[in-house]
Amino acid sequence: MRDLAILTFVTLDGVMQSPSMAEEDPSNGFAHGGWAAPFWEETMPRVAATAMAEPYDILFGRKTYDIFAGHWPNAPKSDQSDQLNLAQKHVVTSNPDTLTWQNSHPITGNVVEAILELKRQDGPLLQVHGSAQLIQTLLANDLIDEFRLWTFQVVVGTGKRLFETGTKPATLTLMSSEPLSNGVVGQTLRRA
Repeated sequence: MRDLAILTFVTLDGVMQSPSMAEEDPSNGFAHGGWAAPFWEETMPRVAATAMAEPYDILFGRKTYDIFAGHWPNAPKSDQSDQLNLAQKHVVTSNPDTLTWQNSHPITGNVVEAILELKRQDGPLLQVHGSAQLIQTLLANDLIDEFRLWTFQVVVGTGKRLFETGTKPATLTLMSSEPLSNGVVGQTLRRA
C-alpha cells in the first residue's frame, strides 16, 4: 500500500489555475496566468528539496501531463529532469494512444478504481502535480493522503480552486510548515 500526495501551488484565495504562465490554462477566460512566476527563484529549489527529493510515481490529469511532456523530455539534464523523466507516469486520459513521454501509462474507464489499484500496489509515493480536475475527483473520493501546498501571497479572485464547492469536510493535521523569505509558505498536511 502506498500513499497519494498532491503537490499544489495556490493563491491566498485558493486558486490553483495556471500558476506558471498565461498560456498554461486560460480556460473559462482566466486572465491571471503566471501569478506564481515572480516567486519561482526562491520557491522552486525548496519545492524540489522538500517534495521532490525522494522517488515517486506521478499521477497526472491530461492537461498537466501535456504541459510537462512538452517540456521535461527536452529539458537540460538535471536531478529534477532525470527524476521526472524516469518516473512512472499514470495519466487520466480519453486519448491513451497519444502518450509519448517515456514511462507513461494511461488510466481509462473507472478512474477511481484504477487509482485505488495503484494505491494498493507496492512502490514509491504517488504524487499529483497540478491537475485541478483530477484533484476534484480525488477529493470527492477521499483518495488524498497528503497535501503538499505552497501558498503564494497573491489574490486573483477567479479561477479553478483547490477546494471547489462541494468538497467534503475534512480535518487535516499539519506535519510541517516553512515560510520563505519571499512570503511563500510551504505546508505539508495529512488526513487526521
